[in-house]
Amino acid sequence: MASNNRLFSLFLIIFLTSCSASKKANKSLEAGEYSDAIYQLEKSIKPDDPESNFLLAEAYRKSNRIQEAEPYYMAAIDAGIQDESAYYFYAVSLKSNDDVKRANKVLEDYLKTGEDDAVVALAERELNNLGQLPEIETRVNHFRVKNLEAINSKFAEYSPFYNAGKLYFTSNRHGGKIYKGTGTPFTDIYVVNTRGANVDLATLEELSPIINEPNVNLGSITISKNGNTVIFAKGNSGKSSGSNDVNLYFTRFRNGTWQTPRPLSINGQDTWDSTPALSPDGKTLYFSSNREGGFGGLDIYTASLNRRGRWVDVRNMGEGVNTPGNEIFPYAGGTGKLYFSSDGWPGFGGLDIFEVTREAGHVKLENLGTPINSNADDFGLFLFNPSRGFFTSNRKGGKGDDDIYTFVNDDPELRIVNYWLSGTTLTHESDSQLVALSNTKVVLRDQDDNIIDEKFTQVDGKYRFRVFTEENYYLVAEKEEYFTTRIDFSTIGKSVDKSTLKNTITNIEFEVDLPLEKIVVDKAIVLNNIYYDLNKADIKPEAAAELDKLVTLMRDNPNITIELSSHTDVRSSHEYNMNLSQRRAQSAVNYIASQGIENRRMVAKGYGETKLIIQNAKTEEEHQVNRRTEFKVTRYNKKFAKQQAEDYDESDRFFNDVEDTQ
Repeated sequence: MASNNRLFSLFLIIFLTSCSASKKANKSLEAGEYSDAIYQLEKSIKPDDPESNFLLAEAYRKSNRIQEAEPYYMAAIDAGIQDESAYYFYAVSLKSNDDVKRANKVLEDYLKTGEDDAVVALAERELNNLGQLPEIETRVNHFRVKNLEAINSKFAEYSPFYNAGKLYFTSNRHGGKIYKGTGTPFTDIYVVNTRGANVDLATLEELSPIINEPNVNLGSITISKNGNTVIFAKGNSGKSSGSNDVNLYFTRFRNGTWQTPRPLSINGQDTWDSTPALSPDGKTLYFSSNREGGFGGLDIYTASLNRRGRWVDVRNMGEGVNTPGNEIFPYAGGTGKLYFSSDGWPGFGGLDIFEVTREAGHVKLENLGTPINSNADDFGLFLFNPSRGFFTSNRKGGKGDDDIYTFVNDDPELRIVNYWLSGTTLTHESDSQLVALSNTKVVLRDQDDNIIDEKFTQVDGKYRFRVFTEENYYLVAEKEEYFTTRIDFSTIGKSVDKSTLKNTITNIEFEVDLPLEKIVVDKAIVLNNIYYDLNKADIKPEAAAELDKLVTLMRDNPNITIELSSHTDVRSSHEYNMNLSQRRAQSAVNYIASQGIENRRMVAKGYGETKLIIQNAKTEEEHQVNRRTEFKVTRYNKKFAKQQAEDYDESDRFFNDVEDTQ
């Protein structure tokens, strides 16, 4: 009897310990302390318990150790786990462990019975991705890669950024306090002198403590060409109030010291905003975020720099780049291509590096293949010239956790042609002379009116866009209190034959100026070439072509209402002229409304011969001047107008002296 009591007590202790460990593990998981959760779950795991095995697998996955999650996803499935995502992540872990055949089978079997629509969609996409691997594996490239052994350690080194003979990177090489999310030390940003890949290790140092805040994870960094402005990611304090948040910060180097970093205004609320990268001209910021409205997981976004030095107009890069998985570590070099890492596009496992190009209006995405990519995480590519650069990988054979690698592209036919479209936003002064119009938003749109890029002009009114071959564009310039201007531009038929080029890089320049007219309420503007047949008000094809321009203006300026007026000459009776002009004005308004413009924004008004431009007209040409169609703005809704002129904010004015790197 005593023996039975002791046995019961032992079982009770084990049971209570197991329950306590599970509760602690759940609490750790909810707090993002995955390393602690792993420790607690491993003490209490039971082979036949689906929930604890699934939780342990999830803890490994979320701490970036998905290879180690494989046996626990399998155990959870074998034990009858109800959460169908276990099947999807089990397949992903198998692929990361280079077992593509089993990953295929797991997904095929799951899809026969899967009922969770969200997981089914992910599984179908991944099965399709796996089907494309054979083609990716056979692609020919000319890359050579090498571990940058001089810089790497048994700890993590990642996110290389090269500028002015210095290599910046993130690492936890100095140890210290452990971040419970990963079970590794907190990270800081380091810098070392280097000539390309030749590192002078004696110069290695941490960045200023004002950037490297103790016991807070520092992430990727991007720097202006002159080296005086830095944008970097910071977060994951390990505290319950800040375990998941990661934000973008900026600082400037002034008077021999770095200023106190401040968060960018584009950070989301309770979101993960990280991996910043500047475009070569410093006027577009690329970053990764899990904010609401994306495609799932982490997506790549852009923001534009306005004249006041503020980042505005945040937009998702769309389904040509983003997937239900994770897109992260963007990089826009001077080659006209965007690079980023993803686990949502067809790849070898973990994160793979992809290259995005644009031609004939279509986005082309390509996996860089081996040896750049592996079945581990490959990310953080940076080019220090068109054929050489750095990237990060935690593949087998490295020195530690994440390692920095160098690569060379030995492609003998490597030729880069940059196509640029530039110009000036202009407006008329009182004497009709055209002058530069500053702080004007200029948007480059494709032929389907989708935004490709956008800039804000500086004091000189200059803008510059990268454009791509064989494509039609719209240039749209807009500024508060001015009519939005829209001009067509095309690169069709203007491509250069790369086979004829000897230089590695060739720049082709196009120029288009953009005039904007100030909105003046009740100022009449004549519409040219609006002609009618005698005694008729029907819209002729030539007149429709002119009215279409007004339709476009109304669409681009939703903040205005207009009066459209028709005028006659004096060669008929007043009653006849008033009736005819009213019919013609109404006919023009009806046509514009038929193109989708709301009737409430227009008024038709016939003036007959009451507002002659030329009194006592004698010639047919003079009568024609009087026979005209005009429009005037009757109301301009400033509150509805797009706000390009944001209030001045010293905390955001930090980039006005960025140099154009082209």
